[in-house]
Amino acid sequence: MAVQQSAGQDPYFPDNGDFRYRVHRYELALDYRPGPNRLSGTARINAIAGRSPLSEFQLNLADFRVGRVRVDGRQPHYTHRAGRLRVRPAKPVRAGAAFTVEVQWSGNPKPVTSPWGGIGWEELEDGALVASQPVGAPSWYPCNDRPSDKASYQISITTPSAYAVVAGGRLLTRTTKASTTTWVYEQSAPTSSYLVGLAMGKYQTVLLGDPGPGGVPQHGHIPAHLLPRFSRDFARQPAMMELFQELFGPYPFDEYAVVVTEEELDVPVEAQGLSLFGANHVDGARGSERLVAHELAHQWFGNSVSIADWRHIWLNEGFAKYAEWLWSERSGGRSAHQHAASAHRLLSSLPQDLRLADPGRKLMFDDRLYERGGLAVHAVRCALGDEAFFRMLREWTRLHRGGSASTAVFTAHAARFADEPLHDLFTAWLHETRLPPLPGPDARAAG
Repeated sequence: MAVQQSAGQDPYFPDNGDFRYRVHRYELALDYRPGPNRLSGTARINAIAGRSPLSEFQLNLADFRVGRVRVDGRQPHYTHRAGRLRVRPAKPVRAGAAFTVEVQWSGNPKPVTSPWGGIGWEELEDGALVASQPVGAPSWYPCNDRPSDKASYQISITTPSAYAVVAGGRLLTRTTKASTTTWVYEQSAPTSSYLVGLAMGKYQTVLLGDPGPGGVPQHGHIPAHLLPRFSRDFARQPAMMELFQELFGPYPFDEYAVVVTEEELDVPVEAQGLSLFGANHVDGARGSERLVAHELAHQWFGNSVSIADWRHIWLNEGFAKYAEWLWSERSGGRSAHQHAASAHRLLSSLPQDLRLADPGRKLMFDDRLYERGGLAVHAVRCALGDEAFFRMLREWTRLHRGGSASTAVFTAHAARFADEPLHDLFTAWLHETRLPPLPGPDARAAG
């Protein structure tokens, strides 16, 4: 059974999200014009109050003009400042009661300012994309912006017909009227606000492999001139999907899409059921294949099983990093232990001031977190042995599918598969800053 943990405000981003309620479903109707970069939208948000009556609540929404707000059809009192839409219903919502919020907004979307630069809605030379991790979702829609508050989504987007729209989830309809086309996507699986992905551009769509009966449909959306390189670089993604389903359990969503933009991106970005790559990640020589594996693995680790709050980001990035090593091991490259040894040598030469289980906001995207996270996973594999380790992973993704979890929940889960206590291992790798010795002996081949 999926568990959603929502005890309080996120310590890294206390201004984002409101723990006094949770959202069940978002229905977004958007109209976007790329030329003037103009977005207008209506959101219908179905939510449930927490254990106390809800006399006020907040949504996160960037600097747009808010035209209308309703709570259960009635006009509330509201203010909109500094990225927060504060709403006071005409009548308090009873504890545990369902309620509906409607918001209309319009303006010129732009990235949210963050310590890592602008994140969220990004206007491209010819189109747009959304890359919201960790707090960029309010750059384009009103939301309860915390990773543990997961909801289903229906997104309708109207844009000039020259542009294709790709979103995470299943395309329900595509309707063209005059010079515009409306695309309607449904993401029925519980989704964190920052994982709602979107891309608009002039793409050619291809099917990656043949999913066959019961398989996972995988599509690529690529500028036509990049298709020859893409066809080589992503040729082995269907094999990755098969391997990860063997090791991690069934793929948790209906389908998977990848988008390659015309422009370069610093790093690829995963959303739920969707990953976004830059033109620089397509070279025709599989130069970024480890990143293809990394983003695909996030569908299990980070998207289906999400983090309770941002302190636990290593649960996303450590497992995605380790998935790179597993793919290498099973596809004829270096073994996971060889990758671990290289990562350990690298970390040994760098400052050792990162605490994996609570890195702090400043270090949550530090390269060392990814490498040390992969090493921590490798240490668990070495301690458990392959049979118990992969059984543990499959049970983890099954138990927490569609929910969220913390480091403490994971360590308690892993301990159930161990013959010996894992307390010292987890203390050294997760809670202390000094780098422990390289785990050994050499791990056996996966599977």
